[in-house]
Amino acid sequence: MQQIIDEYYMQRALNLAARARGRTSPNPAVGAVLVKDGQVVGEGYHRQAGTPHAEVMALQKAGENARGATLYVTLEPCCHFGRTPPCCEAVINQGVVRVVAAILDPNPLVAGQGIARLQKAGVSTEVGILQEPARRLNEFYFKYIREGRPFVTLKTAMTLDGKIATHTGDSRWISSEAAREYVHRLRNLHDAIMVGIGTVLADDPQLNTRLNIEERRDPLRVILDPGLQLPLDSKIVASSWEQGTLVFANRTGEPEKAKILEERGVEVFSLEGEGPVLDLDLVLKELGQRGICSLLLEGGAEINAAMLEKRLVDKLIWVIAPKIIGGKTAPGPVAGPGRQLMSEALRLDDMQMEKLGPDFILTAYTGW
Repeated sequence: MQQIIDEYYMQRALNLAARARGRTSPNPAVGAVLVKDGQVVGEGYHRQAGTPHAEVMALQKAGENARGATLYVTLEPCCHFGRTPPCCEAVINQGVVRVVAAILDPNPLVAGQGIARLQKAGVSTEVGILQEPARRLNEFYFKYIREGRPFVTLKTAMTLDGKIATHTGDSRWISSEAAREYVHRLRNLHDAIMVGIGTVLADDPQLNTRLNIEERRDPLRVILDPGLQLPLDSKIVASSWEQGTLVFANRTGEPEKAKILEERGVEVFSLEGEGPVLDLDLVLKELGQRGICSLLLEGGAEINAAMLEKRLVDKLIWVIAPKIIGGKTAPGPVAGPGRQLMSEALRLDDMQMEKLGPDFILTAYTGW
């Protein structure tokens, strides 16, 4: 019976945490619920870095009712000073007698020390209730903390016969309006969105978030442009003072053009490379150093192939439209040399499917 009760309140805490998903970088999304005598006496969630943590918000709402209560929290409470004081001390000081955490915090500054501090103070603890949903909720954070670079989601849309455009290059629109709105929700969750210069030259996209909601945000635009071909009259350049734009180029790019782009609000970052190919590992490392925890890849077939070949993709979202266009030369979503043997094909994990309007959305993980 206690297991069922614990799962019920933990799910409530997870629902709270999900409200801020994509808003807390480089912090995790955390929800907390305080329960006493079968009643919720306080709850809260972490809204963004620098604001009070979920546990503190729940404790503030509970006041004196926190004494003798059980705290359900989606991630192990912190025990160190960061932008805010440690949550463990607040939990102990307000007399909470039991803490149920969904999962331990992988941050080396915490990593079990929060639970240890609570136990030392005589607080009963339990870890592992709804652990997998809690890990999925913070998959961006877990990857960023462990590897120092963003969690990469590759999103593409194709027809039923595996085409991302006709043989003439026309690609508007493969998916339905409902699926396109779904993609904008994805952009709203991610810190950055990345495409190659080929996509910019072909489609002149703006790469912003077009949603009619209050908490809408535009991700940082990351353009892979080895030769610095970004047109000065593109939508991206025209809107770079309103939405951040970071262009990665090789050092052989045009210095004069780089200066003009930066005067128009575009940041140009030169890598120590030459020719038409960028070092993708260095790109992700630089993004990680800038605190980018999540990256949505909306590139073309060549970049998709390169990112997959180097094992830099964590998650795939495939939009499949019930259309057939045919054509031997019509491109597919993944180019490159491809595999020679079926036994070498990339196998995906935990694949799920949902129907959205006339389209299907497939989600899977690479599980390298």
